[in-house]
Amino acid sequence: MPADQVRALADAFAAGGQDTPAFVLDESALHRNGEILAGVRERTGAKILLAQKAFACFPVYPGLRPYLSGTAASGLHEARLGAEEFGGEVHVFSPAFKPDEITALVEIADHFVFNSLGQWHRYQDEVLAAPRAISCGLRINPEYAEAVAEIYNPCAPGSRFGVLAAQLEGADLDGIEGLHFHTLCEQGPDALERTLESVYAKFDPWLRRMKWLNLGGGHLITAPEYDVEHLVRLLAGIRERHPHLQVYLEPGEAIAIRTGVLIGSVIDLVENGIPIAVLDVSATAHMPDVLEMPYRPVIEGAGLPGDKAHTYRLGGPTCLAGDVIGDYSFDTPLEIGDRLVFHDMAHYTMVKTTTFNGVPLPGISLVKENGVCTCLRQFGYEDYRGRLG
Repeated sequence: MPADQVRALADAFAAGGQDTPAFVLDESALHRNGEILAGVRERTGAKILLAQKAFACFPVYPGLRPYLSGTAASGLHEARLGAEEFGGEVHVFSPAFKPDEITALVEIADHFVFNSLGQWHRYQDEVLAAPRAISCGLRINPEYAEAVAEIYNPCAPGSRFGVLAAQLEGADLDGIEGLHFHTLCEQGPDALERTLESVYAKFDPWLRRMKWLNLGGGHLITAPEYDVEHLVRLLAGIRERHPHLQVYLEPGEAIAIRTGVLIGSVIDLVENGIPIAVLDVSATAHMPDVLEMPYRPVIEGAGLPGDKAHTYRLGGPTCLAGDVIGDYSFDTPLEIGDRLVFHDMAHYTMVKTTTFNGVPLPGISLVKENGVCTCLRQFGYEDYRGRLG
């Protein structure tokens, strides 16, 4: 994120007198991303959905509605949130649906994407008999992906995701109107182009029978380095090859990238061969991808170990020994009460937080376009207690 944007969010949050830890969102940045996505929609006819698995802060949904056609859900609860809080089209995919989920989803979902032929055949009668129009599709596995990390590779050998082309040979697809693939993760149109080549090579005979094609998520459309013109050409190429297809994209990160920060405070300083700062921000509870991918979050004003005069190991407030964010250096010594601002924490991080160890969830604030910081939500003991009994 640009340093001036980060500082402006931190200053607005401080002026609001709110406590840490907290996610602080930027309303202007959300509109900026929305306008880029709406531009792609208007130029290509593709419909763009909000992938709620990446960003589900529903208080800001009203501001995003003008730019998007609806939401993409990974199950019943996300689908219900999209239907109730966003509106528009509701698309739902799950690796496997349970019977009671299907019964509830036929009341709210517009598109069902099934992960296997077995799931489709098990539930097709109930879905097609619904009193409201529902379009059904299958997730396909192109057997090609350029994973940024193996944990995010849906086409790895033995993957549970998607139907292989060989499995469609001779299959009964009556009632199936679309195909869906999702192979990208924080990637540009070059990776999409190579994936489409594999999709065409393996699935073109079935595409000719479909009404829609969903290109999934992972398209980093709103990042400064993303080649939007290349994406527009690819979408035009799909229309030229298959003019009957309605194309969908369901980005998540592209909607929320560079739109928010996580602000934490230093709550203690200790020494054990290296200066250590204990924060009220936890890697395991508040930023789990730091440990899962792993990756190193950017902290405003901090550098790599040794880059600046004072190096610290930053750890969280839980009892997990590995709750360590990393080693960072600063121009001046840290002091208890100092606030640290973590860049670009709106996408995925917000939806993955937990109350492990009873650590409070970060609050959520929004800096409006007029620069005023508004608290959207604070969390406390009841939020921890309520999920356990």
